[in-house]
Amino acid sequence: MNSPGNRVGYHPGRQPASTGLLTDHYELTMLAAALADGTASRRCTFEVFARRLPEGRRYGVVAGTARVLDAIARFRFGAAELTALAETGAVEGPTLDWLADYRFTGDIDGYPEGELYFPGSPVMTVTGAFAETVMLETIVLSVLNHDCAVASAAARMVTAAGGRSLIEMGSRRTHEEAAVAAARAAYLAGFASTSNLQAGQRYGIPNTGTAAHAFVLLHDDETQAFASQVAAQGAKTTLLVDTYDITAGIERAVAAAGTELGAIRIDSGDLGELARQAREQLDALGAKTTRVVVSGDLDEYAIAALRAEPVDAYGLGTSVVTGSGAPTAGMVYKLVEVDGRPVAKRSSAKGSRGGRKAAIRRHKPTGTALEEVIYPAVRHLALGPHDRALAVSLLRGGEPVDGPEPLERSRMRLRAALISIPWEGLKLSRGEPAIPTVYA
Repeated sequence: MNSPGNRVGYHPGRQPASTGLLTDHYELTMLAAALADGTASRRCTFEVFARRLPEGRRYGVVAGTARVLDAIARFRFGAAELTALAETGAVEGPTLDWLADYRFTGDIDGYPEGELYFPGSPVMTVTGAFAETVMLETIVLSVLNHDCAVASAAARMVTAAGGRSLIEMGSRRTHEEAAVAAARAAYLAGFASTSNLQAGQRYGIPNTGTAAHAFVLLHDDETQAFASQVAAQGAKTTLLVDTYDITAGIERAVAAAGTELGAIRIDSGDLGELARQAREQLDALGAKTTRVVVSGDLDEYAIAALRAEPVDAYGLGTSVVTGSGAPTAGMVYKLVEVDGRPVAKRSSAKGSRGGRKAAIRRHKPTGTALEEVIYPAVRHLALGPHDRALAVSLLRGGEPVDGPEPLERSRMRLRAALISIPWEGLKLSRGEPAIPTVYA
């Protein structure tokens, strides 16, 4: 526990010990009222789902599940958290006493990371006493809305790249902790590496990085800068050649590192034309194995436009960490069942379907996905020979059912899922979801 004198929040090199205050005030308002009127112990089920996909998207990618489970495990109220709540008057008396002993003891089921989701998919189901479950709304949505948005955008970029490597390098374009989460989500979606060192340390993601224009400008000339970098990092390094004149830069890069130079990076200009010229020049200089890396405000559309060019790898920054125009997945956390009784919001604009739900995905014998079928969990829906149940057990009695899933397994799951959807669903153009959602 934190002592009253500790600052609640971040500690150098690691995540905050408690996630209890990473929530909205209104969760505590509902908690206090429910404790007072006796409804706090009623058994409830909340579902996390997206009513629709972001404009122009054909599918969503589930990411952040492991981070949600970690956040729930650390969702506690120690002395520092309780002191902060008491001092601000957010809650008092019996509610503070209840929070002091808080630990989630309910059940959670959900789609595993790397699975696809569509409108209405019950991505996560949280069951337990109202007081326990309502407290998790903000932290669950905060993680899933961010990570699913980044992974969904990153998956589109991976598809557009057609097998070429993608490097996540967006740390300077977002919040410092969001950068770590974004690197994880992008790697799950198929990126090869990240420039973020904390993501490498925390999640085991391969790190990569070379130099910025500032390093070239630091030296009296480009030749000195390249020679210095090669001396420090070896001939397999990547040299940034567009600080001045690209043609001269490539010539100096090969002169400094030799024909075994690892790669050159181009960060500005007409990337397609420059990549063609660079490839021709490198080949003429004998550097036929030197890769061409491009970066500079790329997104999935720019990658697709460069697909026919001699580009070996892409560096992605702003577009990936911001979800490429869709920074949130639009997930909601809705109460669907109370004491076994279905409940639903009737709003025409923000309605929901009552009752806990389960889902299966139906496929053709060839493995191509046909539809997602969502049905009341109380019903038994027999699986056909090519059907697949989607949710897995994550927590039982507040305890993990299994250990953390390796990111590599999630990456493999996503690759298989993307192969299974109709080819139209992989298009970057606007259109309907890759497969329909059917309610049975």
